Amino acid sequence: MRIGDAAAAAGTTPRALRFYEERGLLPPPGRSTTGQREYGTRDVARVRVIRELLSLGLTVEDVRHCSDRLDLLVDGPLRSCAGSGEGGAESEGVAARRLAVLDAEIARLSRLREQLAARVEGRTTVS
Repeated sequence: MRIGDAAAAAGTTPRALRFYEERGLLPPPGRSTTGQREYGTRDVARVRVIRELLSLGLTVEDVRHCSDRLDLLVDGPLRSCAGSGEGGAESEGVAARRLAVLDAEIARLSRLREQLAARVEGRTTVS
């Protein structure tokens, strides 16, 4: 299928597919005799995985680091990016590191919320 059809099937845009290809998240697709990109159902499934990972808070760089395992995620759970030792050292621990960053941000926001609530209620703020 051509880029527009593949993008629609994956719930994204042709521009996003080209961006994923440029960043190394999506391998270069085959080309038709006229030079148009041609995608298969596996490519569409991979784009859906990429979009899911990005929606879960991973960055493009995080996803790039585990791009060698993205095809495993098409059929399996996200633990394939968690560092099972099957991929390169660069991809190991991507999900675990991102979880730690999210946990730290949640803790920071919880403290900030408590300080604001204390201020609004006229209480002394907690450090």
